[in-house]
Amino acid sequence: MPRDHPPAARPFAPPSDAPPSDRRGLVRDLAAVVAAALLVLAAVLIGDLLQRRDGTLRVSWPPLLAHWSPHVGPGTPAALVVAAVVVAYGPFVATRLSWRPLLLTVWGMSLSWTWSLALVDGWFRGVAEQLTTQHEYLRAVDRFHDIPGTLRDFSGHILLDAPDNWPAHVAGHPPGATLTFVLLDRIGLGGGGWAGAFCITVGTTAAVAVLVTVRALTEESLARRAAPFLVLAPAAVWVGTSADGYFTAVAAWAVALFALAVTGHRPAWSGPGSGLLFGLTVYLSYGLTLFAVIGAAVLLLGEWRRRPRFLLRLLPPLVAGFLVVPVAFAVLGFDWWEAYRLLVTRYHQGAGGVRPYGYWIWANLACTVLIAGPATVAGLRRCVGGLPARRWSAPLAGGPVPRLALLVLSALLSLLIADLSGMSKAETERIWLPFVFWLLPAGALLPAPRAWLAGQAVLALLLNHLLRTGW
Repeated sequence: MPRDHPPAARPFAPPSDAPPSDRRGLVRDLAAVVAAALLVLAAVLIGDLLQRRDGTLRVSWPPLLAHWSPHVGPGTPAALVVAAVVVAYGPFVATRLSWRPLLLTVWGMSLSWTWSLALVDGWFRGVAEQLTTQHEYLRAVDRFHDIPGTLRDFSGHILLDAPDNWPAHVAGHPPGATLTFVLLDRIGLGGGGWAGAFCITVGTTAAVAVLVTVRALTEESLARRAAPFLVLAPAAVWVGTSADGYFTAVAAWAVALFALAVTGHRPAWSGPGSGLLFGLTVYLSYGLTLFAVIGAAVLLLGEWRRRPRFLLRLLPPLVAGFLVVPVAFAVLGFDWWEAYRLLVTRYHQGAGGVRPYGYWIWANLACTVLIAGPATVAGLRRCVGGLPARRWSAPLAGGPVPRLALLVLSALLSLLIADLSGMSKAETERIWLPFVFWLLPAGALLPAPRAWLAGQAVLALLLNHLLRTGW
């Protein structure tokens, strides 16, 4: 890896090839945010009308799985303090700290932000009971006394009309998700409190993984500019507490290690490590196979193009690492493809078969606006502008901004594919967390970061204090 050294003291400067900020750019940013806000407003108003008319949306406060319930709680003061500190000092600190202390600071502040938001609903409602409800993973832990036997019979309980059918989230994911909580229980960390703490602690490391990736593929100044936006994300409302926060971190570290490997940073361990985590990722959530799109973008941005033989040396250990988890599950008797085929049927047996595709195909994007925030919307606009249109290969030979744009837009493409599939109708505020974290670095392209960070914080605080979210 590049040596860790503190940057020279300087103001929060733009990346080396960023265009100078101008009034026209700001107007366009604000126009993009207004358009996104109108999308959210339309999703709320039309969704409320549809839900009142026939109840087919199956959510109480469309487009989110939530209900209106203004409240404060024990986490409110801490959330206000963390937000104020990051807005006031985040951009400054991001330029002054050495790299590794910055990574630890980002994780620490992400933990503080996520925990404080979760505790707005109190310990039990906000953390300890989130993963113990009727649809959640912990409801199935006691059925894994014989793990190999349960895995062999896992697919036989996916359908709604199957005997002892699995709870919705257990049936909706490969068994790696539930098995995580089974193993926590086996080592004495059973129950909703430990499960929630695990998801928050692991999930908040995703911000660090994204920063490592941005630095490896673009330049350090862009990663530093992105740091406060990764901390103060509205998505933290759902990282604390949902298992998808945990999935987000596993997928993010798979990408981060892959980025290190393809740029020549300790490939002997980062390559196999990335493969192992990618293998685990697809056994946590079927939908995360779409991370192949982000992985392809990372590969395109790697240094192997200058040294083709390097890729030939990298691929075998990476593939070997990837095969570890699928082979282990196959030996234990779980058939991923058969389980996914049955899941598609189960999805249409339940709410997925009732929820209208015509609404959710665009209302899902409104959910994304709410969890990504206005800064990300404006940053995405700048990413599109920073990606040269004349040659598709321009980002590969270009500067850090086009390279960041390619990385961010690959995540957006993954999200859009998931949307078009029709297998993500509603609840995308948590389901799409793994993709949304890769949109957040777009905030690095924005001038006046404190104003945009304030917008991110206000949105998160309003969501968490005005609504009782499903997670």
